[in-house]
This record gives sequence, C-alpha cells and structure tokens, in this order.
Amino acid sequence: MALLFGDPFRRLFINHPPNYRPSSTATALMDWFETPQAHFIKINVPGYSKDDVKVQVEDGNVLVVRAENGKDVASSKEKESVWHVAERSGGGFAREIELPEDVKIDQIKAQVENGVLTVVLPKDLAPKPSKVRNIHVSSKL
Repeated sequence: MALLFGDPFRRLFINHPPNYRPSSTATALMDWFETPQAHFIKINVPGYSKDDVKVQVEDGNVLVVRAENGKDVASSKEKESVWHVAERSGGGFAREIELPEDVKIDQIKAQVENGVLTVVLPKDLAPKPSKVRNIHVSSKL
C-alpha cells in the first residue's frame, strides 16, 4: 500500500495546492486565495492562542506555520477523576508553503482570531524586469 501512495503518486489521489510541501507532523486545514493586491492564507487553529502560533519565512521563500499547544491534560487531572478520552491536549501542527515570487516578504502580516490564523502576503505590484535577454548575433566572433 505504501508503494501505491508514495510521493510520486500521492498527487494523483490527494489534491494539494501547487506549492504544497508535505510536513511530517499533523496539519491543519488551510484555504489560500489571492486578490490583485495580496495572497491570503487562512488556517484553522482552534484552541491555539496567538502565543502558541509561530509564522516564519525560511529558505527565502517558504512560509512555515507551526503551532504548539503546551496544555497538558495530566496537570488538570484530579486524583479521583477517571479520564476516558483525552484528545484535546498538547500536540501541534506544521505547514510549509512555498511562496510565489511576487510576495513582499518584509510586509507579511498574521493574526489569530476566533480559531483562524489569517496570513496576509502583500504582492509586489511593480513590474518585474523581463527574464528574456536578447543576444546580438554577428557574422564573426
């Protein structure tokens, strides 16, 4: 089964954004959309405060979002309590997104509100220099 869903074929069965880079930890649900002025990334972070979430740009163009919830169920247990399920404690997630070339890295903003992290990636609206370079052709070198 691992061979069927290995990296080369996973994209055929799981629809990810084109710049998606898988992470080894748990992931959170994400939306990514853009307007003429900016890209917007919204990630579900229920139960995480702004202090639990870290947003960084690594390797020059990779947006990394990590969250670690330091809450420990064991610390809230009473000696006489019997816990049957404890799924909401601790843990975290990480997402890595390769950014488009038109993002102004130094102007990225993020906020957590009502369990949703919103990252605003303003676009550089200045025209990019052409990557095409004409080479003069002569009859002699």
